[in-house]
Amino acid sequence: MTTTDPVAPATEPVTELRIERVDPFDVAGVEAWVDVTTAALAHEVGDHTTMWTAPEMLVPLQHPPKSRHELIFNGTVDGELVATGWITLPQIDNLVQADLYVAVLPAHRRRGHGTAMLDFLEQVCRDHGRSRFTGLADWAYDGPVDGRGTPGLEFALARGFSFALGDVQRELPLPADGAVLAGLAAEAAPHHDGYELRSWAGPVPEELVVDYVALDSSLATEAPTGDLETEAHTADVEAHRTAERVMAAQGRATWHTVALDRDGHVVAYTLLVVPAHDPKWVFQWGTLVHRAHRGHRLGLAVKVANLRAVQASAQVTGRRVVTWNADVNDHMIGINERMGFRPTARAASVQKKL
Repeated sequence: MTTTDPVAPATEPVTELRIERVDPFDVAGVEAWVDVTTAALAHEVGDHTTMWTAPEMLVPLQHPPKSRHELIFNGTVDGELVATGWITLPQIDNLVQADLYVAVLPAHRRRGHGTAMLDFLEQVCRDHGRSRFTGLADWAYDGPVDGRGTPGLEFALARGFSFALGDVQRELPLPADGAVLAGLAAEAAPHHDGYELRSWAGPVPEELVVDYVALDSSLATEAPTGDLETEAHTADVEAHRTAERVMAAQGRATWHTVALDRDGHVVAYTLLVVPAHDPKWVFQWGTLVHRAHRGHRLGLAVKVANLRAVQASAQVTGRRVVTWNADVNDHMIGINERMGFRPTARAASVQKKL
């Protein structure tokens, strides 16, 4: 619910919003949804907007992965699309949870459209047996650290959501400085003697997938969660494989680096995603080191190795790596900033429990 009506009273009469679920096979409807949602977010964070493209959105809508289902909604007034809604329903864990996102075009705010869309989405979630709602509010990096006074957060707070966790978006223009990366790799190397770093593009190899999925599934609770109420994710290899197939169909190339201990078990991992349909970005997704193997600079080692592998093998010059960190995650922020990442936007995770 990043971009919608501020709390201020309506300045114009409220017009009835007609809300309809978008048919996953209605390509024009999905494209229109993406256009409006992207425009609404861009009003808050400008060039730092990272919304999915239409080809990326169509794939999970039409062929949902095992772990989640996406539902999207268009809201029109007199036939004009002015608001959108997005629901993500976890399917194998956190079964009382739903992730909600509401967007309203800037020229159509303060008319009750955001409230109408949110009420509609919450009812859909209740119909699916969900009683814990999470959302996201975005604003410019030079805005208030706590988000107070920004439209998305004030909207959420006024409608029963609570601030749960602050995040900062950071970006690194590519190519990253090769000398800096080489220096960081050399610095970390003496600390992880006895571990093997392994990098590859594409699906996780069969001999590593059980360990990889087990570690990846713990990220939701190992990473800082602030006041978010959440449950550990289920380590489900089949779900991971369906997610890989969805990403491949979306045109998203995955690049992995892991650290293996002496017995060949995955004890650290990181993931970069290079989207074919969005030439602006490379996405830095999860990075995690197993608790029993921390203190060996494995987080720094795998992140640097993965970025060097991508730069050596993929056409990424001119893109930006984008990542998000909880604003209390000093350790990972420190690694990212040493690699050259700089803050560009802020966000807050918000939550509402029925």
